[in-house]
Amino acid sequence: MENWTIVTIILWVLIIAYAGWEIYQYFQRKKAATPLDNETFKEDMRRAQIVDVREKDDFNAGHILGARNIPYSQLKQRAGELRNDQPIYLYDDKKTLSYRAAMMLQKKGYTDLYVLKEGYSGWDGKIKRKKK
Repeated sequence: MENWTIVTIILWVLIIAYAGWEIYQYFQRKKAATPLDNETFKEDMRRAQIVDVREKDDFNAGHILGARNIPYSQLKQRAGELRNDQPIYLYDDKKTLSYRAAMMLQKKGYTDLYVLKEGYSGWDGKIKRKKK
């Protein structure tokens, strides 16, 4: 019975450590970028670089008018395409990748980062679709 007690304690320690890491990451993501609702995003989007971090097929199926596609999977290599002197508005379907992208850009020295609060799935503004 003693071995099971040790295994149980170790499992609980691992679970608590993992939960702590997830909470830490959550707050780091939130600190990396400011969330914007649809109205604020629309008001200021002309002064910003709008970046869709979804993959190309999703982007081609429909994206916010004026957005450029830099998929999250390529962002590390393509971050130099973004200007450091203008705000960067990030979005994806739900906002998970956007916050990860914001953390990555923050590590590269970008500071003026924003995320569309509802993601593309909640966007009610103008969109563009690429023709096949």
